[in-house]
Amino acid sequence: MTRTLALVFSALFPLAAMAADGSAPAEDEFVRPAGDSELSEFLWVNRPIVVFADTPADPRLQQQIDMLVEGEAAMRDRDVVVLVDTDPAARSPIRSQLRPRGFQMVFVDKDGVVKLRKPSPWSVREIGRSIDKTPLRQREIRERREGGG
Repeated sequence: MTRTLALVFSALFPLAAMAADGSAPAEDEFVRPAGDSELSEFLWVNRPIVVFADTPADPRLQQQIDMLVEGEAAMRDRDVVVLVDTDPAARSPIRSQLRPRGFQMVFVDKDGVVKLRKPSPWSVREIGRSIDKTPLRQREIRERREGGG
């Protein structure tokens, strides 16, 4: 349990630091605050997984981030970027667009279409399977196979 908490806090502290100093997240950051980002920024480049909670202390948020960080390599292979929004009062553009209630994990494909909404944390394996079933991902896998083989 202590190890899990350490991992969660190590993932969340940089988010808090960025929020405090106002600096933009680096392009290659896997987990980043949703902030003023818009889903259109990720069109055809990344698959955003947006994790919403009403407070950073929500244990479901911590569990979801923990699972995603542990499976970062598998998620990066699928061009996933994780956006975290824990402040309903800030009314971020992404929160306004997706309108979550309480905790919610939302998977948006590269074409900007919401493919999955879950009210509880999902494992990287389950998320990966959902991504792999999309037509866009199927095409990427085919192209990789043909280009690499």
